[in-house]
Amino acid sequence: MGASGSKEPSIHQLRLYLTLCEELHFGRAAARLFITQPALSQQIRELEKRLGLRVVERTGRTVTLTDAGQALLPEAQAAIAAVDRLRRVADAQMRQASGRLIVGTMGAEASMAHTRAVLGLLQERHPGTTVQLVNLGFGDHMAALAQQEADVVFLRPPVTDDIETHHLATEPRVACLCADHPLAKLPQLTLAQLSGIPVVDMPAQVPRLWWDFWAVDPRPDGSRVCYGPVVTDMESLLHTVAAGEAMCFLPAAAREYFPRPGIRYIDVVDLTPSTSALAWSRRRRSEPTIRAIRHAAREATSRDCDVVA
Repeated sequence: MGASGSKEPSIHQLRLYLTLCEELHFGRAAARLFITQPALSQQIRELEKRLGLRVVERTGRTVTLTDAGQALLPEAQAAIAAVDRLRRVADAQMRQASGRLIVGTMGAEASMAHTRAVLGLLQERHPGTTVQLVNLGFGDHMAALAQQEADVVFLRPPVTDDIETHHLATEPRVACLCADHPLAKLPQLTLAQLSGIPVVDMPAQVPRLWWDFWAVDPRPDGSRVCYGPVVTDMESLLHTVAAGEAMCFLPAAAREYFPRPGIRYIDVVDLTPSTSALAWSRRRRSEPTIRAIRHAAREATSRDCDVVA
């Protein structure tokens, strides 16, 4: 093979190469990519021709990376990541130009009165803005802002330093227990009574400061929490609790929005409350549609204060 390729590799070829590197098998990689194995082989050969290097050793359908293939792997990953970032930024700019706003929500936040108030004011003040609501899981509700997959998110703090928020509401947190647990029969609890009961855990990509708050880890006496199964969304969380595998703490609104057989929600007298907020990426705060919904959020909470006063 020549010392240098005659053409630059295409992004498509690099994506195929990364999938092949993950599977190390032409058949499995082709199945994941929804193409035939001969077509994948042809694309990898073309990639090698363009690079001027052999990147894989073939033994039937099985694959091993050559030294060159191993060295190029992180560069291919970085190239794909850069292109994906470029696409996300371009999509965000296109949304700004067209007045389209992608609004992420988690759990029942889309149904909350404060969320409806903010979106209602946004439509009233900016009738040309198109709002698209997307429901986010635990693992991506903050990452969606960094990756520009959502422009703003209605969520429950705390948040990471790259995110700004506007406070919308405060409410108590409650313990969510399996209905068969002995403590589930009590009218109220303390954190000390819940000591030692496993708490559901979150995927690795979830910022730990967020789940430390929601798991109350450490507890007021300094003890650390014992974690149970990892859950990815509200339904898997409730299923895990109902099965008696772990407990969790949720906003008190969960009583209304997530009633389930086999689950009890119990007040915890010494548990700090939770807050709801509108969140956006710090670096995007001045973009027109984000600025518009920020102003709507401020007006909505100002109206609430006027009503209370």
